[in-house]
Amino acid sequence: MTTRRRLPARPLGLLAALAISAGALLHGIPAYADETTAGAAAAEPPRVDLVLDVSGSMRATDIQGKSRMAVAQQSLNEVIDALPAETWFGIRTLGATYPGNDKTEGCKDTKQLFPVGKTDKTEAKTAVATLRPTGWTPIGLALRGAAQDLGTGPTTRRIVLITDGEDSCAPPDPCEVARELAALGTHLVVDTLGLAHDDKTRQQLLCIANATGGTFTDVQTQQQLTEKVKQLVNRAGSTNRVAPARATGTEKCETAPVLTPGVYSDREKFAEHRVYRVNVRPGQELRASVSISLDRALARDYGVLLKATDQSGQELVRGTDAGSGRTDVASTGVRWSSGRTASPSASATPRPEDTVCLVVSNSFAPAPGVAAEPGLPLELTLDVAAASPAPDGWSAGLGRGWVLLLVLTLAGLLTGLVFGWLARWRIAVWREN
Repeated sequence: MTTRRRLPARPLGLLAALAISAGALLHGIPAYADETTAGAAAAEPPRVDLVLDVSGSMRATDIQGKSRMAVAQQSLNEVIDALPAETWFGIRTLGATYPGNDKTEGCKDTKQLFPVGKTDKTEAKTAVATLRPTGWTPIGLALRGAAQDLGTGPTTRRIVLITDGEDSCAPPDPCEVARELAALGTHLVVDTLGLAHDDKTRQQLLCIANATGGTFTDVQTQQQLTEKVKQLVNRAGSTNRVAPARATGTEKCETAPVLTPGVYSDREKFAEHRVYRVNVRPGQELRASVSISLDRALARDYGVLLKATDQSGQELVRGTDAGSGRTDVASTGVRWSSGRTASPSASATPRPEDTVCLVVSNSFAPAPGVAAEPGLPLELTLDVAAASPAPDGWSAGLGRGWVLLLVLTLAGLLTGLVFGWLARWRIAVWREN
């Protein structure tokens, strides 16, 4: 079973926003807010840190007659052999070194087995071969350690967690740690793979994945584990090479940040309004889409609204999914142009820009017992392109409402008169003969 967001990056599919983004791509990929950073980030290699559970329960022999540990080791060997040359790969363990019964000590047991970087495949496979199921399951602490292993930077990083059980050491709760990492704005994605099949483990691993826009897979065989990890490692190379820029929306348009074409991330509280500003010149069209990642359990009947207003608050256009009656809308988008044309020559007096206020609002409410803080991850995509040509009177043909109706009416009258005249002429000729 697989789930998806982001961004955005990301847990659900984009609805109307997907069509708008595709239309924007036809006019060229939008530039990011900081093109210098984008250029530098393109040269940074994909980074993946694999977090492997080596707790005592990994001794269980319930996967095709083999122990969970043996299955994981064999899969890792195959993954390491197939690593793309450009990918920086590392391994972190949890529950691998402390064999005692002191839970306080056992719940500190996480370490970096192989550092994130260019991979010496022989060394990495040798390190994996030494592992023996040992201790406790401090998943939350291991996720924090993996985030540190990956370091900081503008590109998306991926953590792949392989475990056969839920965290036995909380606090920290691994779900809260995942939300904490997502809130840092480093665009960190956690993918989870479960080797056991109990509901509690599934729910916890789903929660971790959803919080960061990752995926969850319930593993049944060694081949499935190998193929899924390979897929996730390869996906790191095609995930966003530049993380969305941070933007903090405000409650009012006059204090909202002015954004340029690009991708931005923010967090929106339940039932909150977030406002951003975009300048649109005559002859240009604004295209915007928003996606909110549903990283926790929500009450029923919710939706997302994106609308554009002028600075006085007059609505210009609203998202295509708004008011549709759907209760599962997590993404929507808008397109707007002022209808004014650009100056005909460079020497002409420039026409003033329109300042458009983009308002993102939601009707979310947390399910009972679910924390409301921090807000839900929000990803906003903006593009400003040349406005699509609109039909204009006769020059665009006969497709404009009343003009078309008038032409069709006149054509019908003339056709009737001609056929009536021909009919009378034929009757007159028949009587004469």
